[in-house]
Amino acid sequence: MTTLLGIGDFSRMTFLSVTTLRHYHEVGLLTPAEVDPETGYRRYLLEQVATAQVIRRLRELGMSLDEVHVVIDAPDVAERNAAISAHLRRMEGELEQTRETVASLRRLLDEEVPAAVPVEYRVTGPSDALAIRAELAYADAFEWLADAFAELRYAADEGGAGRTGPDAALLSNELLEQEFGELVAIVPVDRPETSQGRVARARVCRGSSTPSLSTPARSTTSTARTRRSAVVAERAIGVQGPIREDYVVGAAETSDVSLHRTEVGWPVCQTTPAR
Repeated sequence: MTTLLGIGDFSRMTFLSVTTLRHYHEVGLLTPAEVDPETGYRRYLLEQVATAQVIRRLRELGMSLDEVHVVIDAPDVAERNAAISAHLRRMEGELEQTRETVASLRRLLDEEVPAAVPVEYRVTGPSDALAIRAELAYADAFEWLADAFAELRYAADEGGAGRTGPDAALLSNELLEQEFGELVAIVPVDRPETSQGRVARARVCRGSSTPSLSTPARSTTSTARTRRSAVVAERAIGVQGPIREDYVVGAAETSDVSLHRTEVGWPVCQTTPAR
């Protein structure tokens, strides 16, 4: 005999609110076994309790509804586990970033005198590259860059182009000042003939900058960026233009974030000959 549960009983058994259950039905994630055509009242099978509890656990892990769909609809255990593992890896990466941010904040609180940051003046470019451009929110920048660099490296390999420098990014003034603006992902290559999809050939313009090596964490890169800007402001040599970050050692080279190095370049006017 089939056991059907009213939505109230099902809610109490699964710790999912009635509102949440209705939403999951609307988006096709958890469909009731029966829906009364006159009253719209939902009833669920007892066997659906386990599925609902899995969904609740996945949502507690921060999975989006689309990601939960992939897990629930997976045709086999291997594909289901792969989807869950991919999400756990993203969570581990976010946890590592949180740890780095906390460590950076502690360093800032403990510093009586800000640590000296090496600054050198350098003229860069022009150089050929493959690039992807986008207008986006600053909060989405790091995830977007990871996908863009993977696509650019693939395009470079497929086109037989040789890498001539590290992955880089150009952050527009609007992106930093208003938290929404243009971001350009760049992979310098010797033969930028390849152009497909959103990957385009680019010529990175010549310009002056004040770069230095910094540690990998987003918070530390921001600190380095801040100290670069202090030098520029003190000497009144800043000019309009995007900030350039060269990922000298990044995820493409090693998964050990403690070894990552980012070079931050600030555009400046040249008052003395570059050496």
